[in-house]
Amino acid sequence: GTSEAKKYDEIDAAPEEKARGITINTAHVEYATQNRHYAHVDCPGHADYVKNMITGAAQMDGGILVVSATDGPMPQTREHILLARQVGVPKMVVFLNKCDVADDPEMQELVEMEVRDLLKSYGFDGDNTPVIRGSALGALNGEPAWEEKIHELMKAVDEYIPTPDREVDKPFLLPIEDTMTITGRGTVVTGRVERGQLKVGEEVEIVGITDTRKVVVTGIEMFRKELDAAMAGDNAGILLRGVDRKDVQRGQVLAKPGSITPHKKFRAEIYALKKDEGGRHTAFLNGYRPQFYFRTTDVTGSIQLKEGTEMV
Repeated sequence: GTSEAKKYDEIDAAPEEKARGITINTAHVEYATQNRHYAHVDCPGHADYVKNMITGAAQMDGGILVVSATDGPMPQTREHILLARQVGVPKMVVFLNKCDVADDPEMQELVEMEVRDLLKSYGFDGDNTPVIRGSALGALNGEPAWEEKIHELMKAVDEYIPTPDREVDKPFLLPIEDTMTITGRGTVVTGRVERGQLKVGEEVEIVGITDTRKVVVTGIEMFRKELDAAMAGDNAGILLRGVDRKDVQRGQVLAKPGSITPHKKFRAEIYALKKDEGGRHTAFLNGYRPQFYFRTTDVTGSIQLKEGTEMV
């Protein structure tokens, strides 16, 4: 339909973000069906880089879970489902890939049952989740039967993933995912608008990590098109007047002036991944230094257990 073909290595990640041949960043592409416009975030499939998965997943309105029909669910499949549940992804559609290679219907049926059970174990509706059996390679090679499966997949996404309620009326907030310099124009920050809307010429505050400062928005761009405004749900690049790239960083947020107050202390509930979920094999000791993820950044912390407690 209205999609633009891209090479797989272009979709998976930016070249400078590759190491050991595995994805370590989330990449964005856009496409449309007759009903909706999608911004698609490709999430890494390797546990070492879960932090990038978290920043990608924190933005999702739904998910397409890709499972190989030859291998079945892998450890990272379980981890992705858990993370999707933890960050509030409401529903997922499953694409059973490589069905041109694993063409035994009974084997496909077994893998499908396994995926449905896995979804149910993490609180998703595994019984009613659409599962599409296809071949990404076959579709890329222009084989009609497999191309049709991609259309079937997108029909399922259109129908099964609920249309999100956008918080357009709330004060503007955009977590900064990346920063770049455009020669002659200034510094651009990119990210997904979490709530509210922003127009060119308006003031915003850069909040977090360093002292809060006010700046003026001189341009808004989305998928290489210049716009007058951006609103909740949009993946946008925001051009800021008089800001050096070194003055903004991933992990900060752009916000409507006076709308948020940064805090250095808060109370939180934690969920520790179990061993079979790719988590720890041993207890937490006093002084353990975990990584904490806040929207698009991570910070090293330190655990101090209650007096008299040596481990948990």
